[in-house]
This record gives sequence, structure tokens and C-alpha cells, in this order.
Amino acid sequence: MREASSDQPDEEHPYRAMYSSLLGGIILNPALMTIPIDDHMVHRGHGVFDTTMLINGYLYNLDSHLDRFLKSATAAKITPPYPPSTIRRILLLLSAASKLKTGSVRYWLSSGPGDFSLSPPAINPRPAFYSVVINTNFTQELEGVKVITSTIPMKPPKFATMKNVNYLPNVLSKMEAEEKGAFASIWVDEDRCIAEGPNANIAFVSRERELILPKPDRILHGCTAKRLLMLGKKLVGKGILKSVESRDVSVEEAKSSSEMMFVSSLIPIMPVVEWDGDAIGDGNVGEVTQAVSELLWEDIIAGPEMLRTEVPY
Repeated sequence: MREASSDQPDEEHPYRAMYSSLLGGIILNPALMTIPIDDHMVHRGHGVFDTTMLINGYLYNLDSHLDRFLKSATAAKITPPYPPSTIRRILLLLSAASKLKTGSVRYWLSSGPGDFSLSPPAINPRPAFYSVVINTNFTQELEGVKVITSTIPMKPPKFATMKNVNYLPNVLSKMEAEEKGAFASIWVDEDRCIAEGPNANIAFVSRERELILPKPDRILHGCTAKRLLMLGKKLVGKGILKSVESRDVSVEEAKSSSEMMFVSSLIPIMPVVEWDGDAIGDGNVGEVTQAVSELLWEDIIAGPEMLRTEVPY
């Protein structure tokens, strides 16, 4: 693999290193971190993406994210330019080239450049793989946020379960919340069951101390949410939780919960203390939320080796 610039990463810029399969190398100059205007991911939204946390020199839960990434590509009918093992290796080398020990690694698969048609070029198709390593600060501090119920229609299941770049509903949902002084909006489906936030899953703690996450059959199956369902059993063993499960959650049940939180790879836990102007529980960050956050951070920083892939600096 060659480097498109011999310079060191620009430590004043958040984007430290990029990979482009079109160039076949790593780019360290932020001014050169570009993709073609006729890339179908740009003008048709024909692309998928994922994100992995880089923490203390390790990529957390990389293989779970890569598995979802490639399943999304299959669903979007995008053939990767490389086998999975090569994509994995590129992400590790790119992380090393960035020289960052902590940050976020974002990556995309696109049907590629070539023209401005709807479908990919029939002649000489060039599906593309891109990735960028971003200087990102993560915090374990828990500060409660306010949410509202979104009026923006949610994506149908086929597209909601595929992590694709068509995020206009998510963007409008987030903007709607910000315009009303809230952090984010919550999507509710036609059966008045909780779906997800604009870029995070949601978890609830019932008054009986049950940790409940909405079923992922109509929403994006979050890698961190999936891991939380497994880790939560430890809190059951300690008597902090009564049970952990994934099932349908009605709006009424959700709003009457004692605690509520967003769950996402780059948050990873964010407490929700107010919804549509009404307090969740007593309106403060709950002790179960704090225990869940501590448990997840312990897994991120010092969890099993199979979940923490060392970057070869």
C-alpha cells in the first residue's frame, strides 16, 4: 500500500488519514481527502457505511461492525472491491498511519464513480471503498438530555435495517429536535411502538428494573446495543437489574419507565431525562444508567481480546 502524501498527519486537523481504493493508498493531507463528484454515493446515495471506535490504540468490536457493514453492502447490491480480510487490514493500517490512539474510524462502500445514471455503470464498474480516521474525544461523563417525538416519517424496515448513506430523514429528525430545544427526536412506528433515535438505539429501565431494548426487526441492529444485551446479564447477577430483554415497547410504557438512554458506538451511553416536556422517572440520571455506562466502558477499555483489535503502529 502506498501513501498519497509523504507528509506526517496534520495534527491541527481532525481528519488525520484517509484511504481510497480509487487511489490504492493512504492520504495524509486533508486537502486531498476527496471523492469524485460522479461517485454514485454522492449523487444517488448508493452507498453504505459504518463506524468503529479507536480507543487507547485498539479498535473496539471491529469484527461486529465489519460484519454489519458487509451485510449492508450485500443488501444495497454493492460488491466490495476487496475481500473482507483486506478491508480489515486496511482499517488497521490506516489507523496506524493516523498516529491517533483515540478517535473514530469511519468507512464506506460505494457503487463507485463513472456517470450520473441511476444504476451503476454497466461498463467498467468501479465499486469504491473509502475510510477516514478522525480525532475524536470520548467521555464517560453522563449528562441527561431532552428528546421529543419525531414528526418526520421513519424509514421502512428494508432501508432502516441497512446502514446506508441516505440519512435525510435522520437529519430532518435531528434538526426538528434542535429547533424545539431538544437534543434528538424519537421515532415511533405505526403501532405506536418505539423504534430508534436519529443515529442511536434506545434502552429503557422499567420500574421493575428490567432493561428493555426495542426489537431490531424494523430498525438498525446496533452493534453496541447488541453487546449491551449480553453485558446486561452481569447486572442481573449483581441484583442491579431484574432482567434484560429485547421486545416491543409501547409509547405509554416507554414514557412511564424509570430511566431511558441512547445507546450508540460513539456515545456510547447518553441518558434521556425528559421526553416531550415530561420527566423520565425523577428527571435525573438514574443509578442503573450509571451502572450500564460503567459496565460498557469497562468492556471498551479492558474487555475480551476478541473485541479489542490492536492497531499496528
